[in-house]
Amino acid sequence: QVQLVESGGGLVQAGASLRLSCVASGGTFSRYTMAWFRQPPGKEREFVSAYRGSGGNTAVKGRFPTSRDNAKNSAYLQMDNLKPEDTAVYYCAAGNPILSNVRNPQAYIYWGQGTQVTVSS
Repeated sequence: QVQLVESGGGLVQAGASLRLSCVASGGTFSRYTMAWFRQPPGKEREFVSAYRGSGGNTAVKGRFPTSRDNAKNSAYLQMDNLKPEDTAVYYCAAGNPILSNVRNPQAYIYWGQGTQVTVSS
């Protein structure tokens, strides 16, 4: 069982930056693809970006770049030049999807509780 805990969200003005962190425990972190999703108010959960684990070790590009530090069991999402439409609850997720399924939230087994990001205009 893998537990994921996100942090780093908050209320910022448009143009600001935030760095989200996701710390994992309870599993072999390096084996998992770590992905970020977000869910804007009243909308479906959507893919943000991902970094594949062992067997891939490559980033899957999306709205913001992601990185990982396997020694710290952590994944990060660097969000620069934030816009009001980036307002959402951001989730990190862990799983082992095939490359063609990386952007599908149903392909992930473990999820964090989410962290709110609000961008004011």
